[in-house]
Amino acid sequence: MQKKIIITGFGGQGVIMAGRIVGMAAALGDKLESSLVQSYGPESRGGACSVQVTIADRQIYYPYINVPDILVCMSQGGYDKYKDILTGDTILMIDQDLVRVSADHDFYAIPSTRFAEEMGLKMMANIIMIGFLAGITEAVSLDSAKDTVSKSVPSKTIEINLKAFDRGWEFAQATLKSRRKKASGNTGVV
Repeated sequence: MQKKIIITGFGGQGVIMAGRIVGMAAALGDKLESSLVQSYGPESRGGACSVQVTIADRQIYYPYINVPDILVCMSQGGYDKYKDILTGDTILMIDQDLVRVSADHDFYAIPSTRFAEEMGLKMMANIIMIGFLAGITEAVSLDSAKDTVSKSVPSKTIEINLKAFDRGWEFAQATLKSRRKKASGNTGVV
């Protein structure tokens, strides 16, 4: 088993932190191997950034990702940079208010930034996206992801960050349920 994940966005969204949480959840909580490679522009806020996380049940010999299994885009610039390496098997996840998908590729969308703003902290969009990622892909387990979130944020913000994570997880479950209904032909319309 090997899962290659790229999370991309712009500086200030917590993209690097999101990658670290996913990698740590896999390694420490799920007892898997993980590697992390981060990349960001010269600007600390507003510049392009991305993180590559590889999760495997065996040693990882090459940490760089040429073709992701999972691509999470939290900005249009990130999507535009990586859209050409998508395959039919790549799971694409986007912040639906910030990214417009131009190719004919299936994707999962969540308004993570809007949800974070509704919760009063725009900076938690990354935590919402981690919950969504964990819920859709099961790249990391629910328990290890939540535990890692609680250990990665300031102690006074643990409760609100866990609520943000749960918001993403619950949206993922609702999305998957809706897709299963649609696939079975049961749209709920009478």
